Amino acid sequence: MAVRLEEQVVKKVGNEPSPEEIRDQKLYRDLGLSDEEFEQVTGHLGRLPNWTEIGIYSVMWSEHCSYKNSKPLLKKFPTDGPHVLQGPGEGAGVIDIDDGQAVVFKIESHNHPSAIEPFQGAATGVGGIIRDVFSMGARPVALLNSLRFGNLRTPRVQYLFEQVVAGIAHYGNCIGIPTVGGEVVFDEHYDGNPLVNAMCVGVLNHESLQKGVAIGPGNPVIYVGSSTGRDGIHGATFASEELNESSEEKRPAVQVGDPFMEKLLLEACLEMVEKKMLIGIQDMGAAGLTSSSTEMAAKGKHGLELDLDLVPQREEGMTPYEIMLSESQERMLLVVEKGREQEVISICDKWGLQSSVIGQVNEGDRYRLYHKGRLVADIPVQTLVDNVPVYTREEKVPAYYEQNQKATPEKALKEIDSNQAIVDLVSSVNMGSKKWVYRQYDHMVRASTAVCPGSDAAVIVLRGTDKALAMSTDGNGRYVYLDPEQGGKIAVAEAARNIVCSGAEPLGITDCLNFGSPEKPEVYWQLSKAIDGMAEACRVLQAPVVSGNVSLYNETKGNPIYPTPVVGMVGLIQKRDHITTQAFKKAGDVILLLGETFAELGGSELQYLVTGSISGRPPVCDLEKEQRTQKTVLQAIRSGWITSAHDVSEGGLALALAEACISGNKGAKVSLETQLAPAVHLFSESQSRILLTTTAENAAEVTELAEKQGVPCSRIGEVTEDRQLIVNVNHQCVIQQEIALLGKRWEDAIPCAMSPSLTSMS
Repeated sequence: MAVRLEEQVVKKVGNEPSPEEIRDQKLYRDLGLSDEEFEQVTGHLGRLPNWTEIGIYSVMWSEHCSYKNSKPLLKKFPTDGPHVLQGPGEGAGVIDIDDGQAVVFKIESHNHPSAIEPFQGAATGVGGIIRDVFSMGARPVALLNSLRFGNLRTPRVQYLFEQVVAGIAHYGNCIGIPTVGGEVVFDEHYDGNPLVNAMCVGVLNHESLQKGVAIGPGNPVIYVGSSTGRDGIHGATFASEELNESSEEKRPAVQVGDPFMEKLLLEACLEMVEKKMLIGIQDMGAAGLTSSSTEMAAKGKHGLELDLDLVPQREEGMTPYEIMLSESQERMLLVVEKGREQEVISICDKWGLQSSVIGQVNEGDRYRLYHKGRLVADIPVQTLVDNVPVYTREEKVPAYYEQNQKATPEKALKEIDSNQAIVDLVSSVNMGSKKWVYRQYDHMVRASTAVCPGSDAAVIVLRGTDKALAMSTDGNGRYVYLDPEQGGKIAVAEAARNIVCSGAEPLGITDCLNFGSPEKPEVYWQLSKAIDGMAEACRVLQAPVVSGNVSLYNETKGNPIYPTPVVGMVGLIQKRDHITTQAFKKAGDVILLLGETFAELGGSELQYLVTGSISGRPPVCDLEKEQRTQKTVLQAIRSGWITSAHDVSEGGLALALAEACISGNKGAKVSLETQLAPAVHLFSESQSRILLTTTAENAAEVTELAEKQGVPCSRIGEVTEDRQLIVNVNHQCVIQQEIALLGKRWEDAIPCAMSPSLTSMS
């Protein structure tokens, strides 16, 4: 450590504001702190903070780092389970998958950066979530994403969409981790505020599990990776405020990623894990060196001392404020036993990485920073992490909710021509193929991908075993807008349904809660009720929440996005023979429908397609029915009776049939008996329904199993070789379409929207 010239905290460095100027000019407000919070800071310190200290408090007390507006609500989630090795609180969640192995996964948002610098915003979002996973000691095996954009017909949204996808592809492809799944939704409610949620899945052996903790007085703190620059300063604060006209001016807050450097960092860190060299390791993500060092110290219940002159810097004259708040990418903070510093440095040298011992763990609770021999910050570390302000906001039921509870949109949609509606749906950007997106991703690198993008869930096999992992991301902001509690249930239930349809048993979830400003009572009500629904679904379906991220203040000019909780789920396939996809396989296979269909078109794709808006109530999710349906399907798959399985969700039964036909290049002849109008029955989005195919010999077995479980099971048709989708309702043909035509319209949906000239040609 450097020679200390003084032990009193300096009041200012260079031209920075003095403590008195910070107070008198209320400069802390520009950093996101309220007057009351500033008073709390001065109380914690027993004096006025200097510019570095107030900067540190501002990022650590931001919503992005502290969850000060959401923490009381997040306590509702079930986070424990017999197989949970690590729940929320570390870089990622960890769940046991037997044989001494565990799966590690997490999803996080990079919404605000992607709104102003879409390529780098999306790319660094991917880089950050990868670091969260390998900082746990796991090797990343797969990437997924969940994206929301505005109206794709507008040039601005086309630009954002194109650049975000390019950024995701660039980072994942360069680092060599397959991007295997995700979802993309377009709606004008995301016009000014796209959502970019990135998920990473990794695998580790139990003995390799790491945590971000600083313990052992005298143990060195080591910085590894890229140099620190001025990019990303105040990124955490930027992510905790609404977007407005001045947001473009904050472009420097967006970091620049280097996937090739991250690959070196990944391999070096995993080598240290293998050699059992680490006491603690944490990614320098949001709030950079500040968050990683303070969180490690707080979790270890120790103090920390850092010499900022030893931090590798790529720009001249960086101040302590800039060094601490920079969010430069591809950096990791380590704690090792005293005396092992050279081992770390040698491994870093081998991989071509910078490394530097920048401090040490101390007794007590003081977080002290030195710069040019002077003490520039002296803070009780727990006040940055554990003793942050926590707010329980006012909740208010929106007026629109009460109105929608009485609406019956089904009446206006029952006369729709189903034959034309299925063509229009497969041609829409939401229901059409997402191949335009995932063809840019390398989803086969590492040669472990068993089910590629395009089915209900992606599947990665685990080498050296007969096991596989299924994974998906799901969410429906329209449902949550109309009824947050039902929408929250559906987000979890549909994710689990997709996992089960792939032949896997759901293990747990990671979530990203994308909402508007919690300071608006209607938005806080949406958040609270959505968490209620999600938490109940997690309990019933035995899928604990092991990690996640809250992204609030997703608003543009005061207009919030649709409340959009995104669920990332991972499931375990015990035997590779159980891997199942949505594609129809063989002519003559029997088509079965599990579950019941009701008149439920509120918030549906058909309603939005026909009217351009949504209203009414979303489908009701009966979690007991959901559990029985999923149990039945999983048992039938494991019994070897199922040839395909497909979740019936957005677009209803008609779209599920079309997708299964297109995926398998097969036809289907279906006959339905119903009391509902044909269009209502075919495009209803009733929950807890799964489309199955089985051989004629096994159809009776599946039906009997469903009856025992109390799950409605209807034999509705068979797979055909003539490549036509024919649907009869009450003995009347209402859909007859060539699969080749549907397939072309389905694949052209996004390309046509991106290129208007193609629309006129199609």
